[in-house]
Amino acid sequence: MASSAQIEAELAALADPEHAEVLQRFFKTGPGGYGAGDVFLGIRVPALRRVARARRTASPATCRRLLASEVHEHRFVALAILCLQFERADAAERERIAELYLDCRDRVNNWDLVDSSAEYLLADRVARAPRKLLDPLVGSEVVWDRRIAVLATFALIKRGSFEQTLRVCEALLSDTHDLIHKATGWMLREVGKRDEAVLRGFLDRHAASMPRTMLRYSLERLPDADRRGYMAVGRRG
Repeated sequence: MASSAQIEAELAALADPEHAEVLQRFFKTGPGGYGAGDVFLGIRVPALRRVARARRTASPATCRRLLASEVHEHRFVALAILCLQFERADAAERERIAELYLDCRDRVNNWDLVDSSAEYLLADRVARAPRKLLDPLVGSEVVWDRRIAVLATFALIKRGSFEQTLRVCEALLSDTHDLIHKATGWMLREVGKRDEAVLRGFLDRHAASMPRTMLRYSLERLPDADRRGYMAVGRRG
């Protein structure tokens, strides 16, 4: 079973300083950016996932130490390991993994970290007690908590249940952060892929008050004429 130091050493050997500079710009790590202060090694996602698969038996303590790291790729690998463990875990172990995730969610602090983990590690929790899980996250001042809430509902969407996604998206209509607009629009689009009538019902009620990015993302799979019509409603709103 690998230690956090061993995994960190493996990742250091894969570092690409030139690509790290690209990632630090892409993930807005400069002052005032949503990823301000984040540190990148410059490792591409397929390589990170290979490391996670090779170290999938890492202990909870090791994952927790990796999550505490200032290095983005350390945190990504920790979450990837937890997702792999969650897939094969029994109900009790899944609960422990979800608890670790929520306890360390202040380290799940960029959109790729949220998007690669929330729907998987919170799948059981959101199915069992959606309001208990989602409502505190939706009401949080931390943008990553709110994005976790949105993405956690993807697990329900994939099961054909849309109520919580619609409820969360409605609660976040007045959110001012672009990363929430993108996430809510994306989840609404996923709802529409499975039941277009449900998406259209939401749009008929809320298009006039939806942030433009949220509206645009949600419409991507609708016919051109319908997209133009809803966007016109949004402009009037």
